[in-house]
Amino acid sequence: MPLTQTENLNIVAADHMPSPEEIKAQVPLSERAAQSVVAGRKALCDILDRKDPRLFVVVGPCSIHDPVAGLDYARRLKTLADEVAETLLIVMRVYFEKPRTSTGWKGFINDPHMDDSFRIDEGMRRARQFLLDVNEIGLPAGTEALDPIAPQYYGDLITWTAIGARTSESQTHREMASGLSTPVGFKNATDGDLDVAINAIVSASHPHSFLGINGRGQSAILRTRGNRYGHVVLRGGGGRPNYDTVSISLAEQALAKAKLPANIVVDCSHANSWKKPELQPLVMKDVMHQIREGNCSVVGMMVESFIEAGNQPIPDDLSQLRYGCSVTDACVGWDTTEEMIRSAHRMLRETPMESRLR
Repeated sequence: MPLTQTENLNIVAADHMPSPEEIKAQVPLSERAAQSVVAGRKALCDILDRKDPRLFVVVGPCSIHDPVAGLDYARRLKTLADEVAETLLIVMRVYFEKPRTSTGWKGFINDPHMDDSFRIDEGMRRARQFLLDVNEIGLPAGTEALDPIAPQYYGDLITWTAIGARTSESQTHREMASGLSTPVGFKNATDGDLDVAINAIVSASHPHSFLGINGRGQSAILRTRGNRYGHVVLRGGGGRPNYDTVSISLAEQALAKAKLPANIVVDCSHANSWKKPELQPLVMKDVMHQIREGNCSVVGMMVESFIEAGNQPIPDDLSQLRYGCSVTDACVGWDTTEEMIRSAHRMLRETPMESRLR
């Protein structure tokens, strides 16, 4: 009597995926890119340690779908970053993975051709190439860690990592964060719960052992030392924003109760702007006023921005895509981005920053 099949009942294929070492051999880390990553991480850690009074701003498209437009944006952002470097550390938002409530395009790595062909092998290689190009421009990159295996493929090119509102509560992502080489921002939950993010910071600061893969793509027990650069990202939730003075004061109290540094990043998008990109400048202006009035806990901000304002659906004919316009969440356009960053720069130049240093 044949043995009854009890596994892979819903698996239709298991295609070959190149190992991290193979992808890195195809797109090797350059010295110029490595210097950009190391310098960006050091600057971020100095900001979080209060050795550097600047703010950092993670700014860029909701997601990368067109590397040509993405690099066009990166070059513009690098020029702007150099202009405001006295007061702001600019990190380009480079998101390749998109969490989905039900269905939809899952991002450039998962489906680089945007046609449901799901060439993840090609998407991973092209994503790594894009990150290499951004870092060679001299611009540090920040991303969201969604798939726990993906950082093995491109983590050496990342300066800042976000753990999203849907995954901050996940043990898998807390364990992963404990081993990442970057500072990690944990977003509050989609219902606005801040305890989720604070518990995640505490968890990720400790050593963990968990199942993963090594550079050769083999299953491995990964053992981490813990990541001491976890911090909170306020993104609003539960039907209200949480960047106001009361919300930030409550976040400071919660961090103090957990014996964590008062390091807070405000996401100007998502629920903080009611998903209306035109409100992002108002959020940033409000936070900048708090800093000018003496707030020392806000260390950074996030902005969803692209060349063209708004967003667009993915058409059947991809040649009809508008250049430099988001295919996921709506963004502010480049002109507004310049205005937001320059305005923050001017306000910081007029603000005594010594109190932010330890």
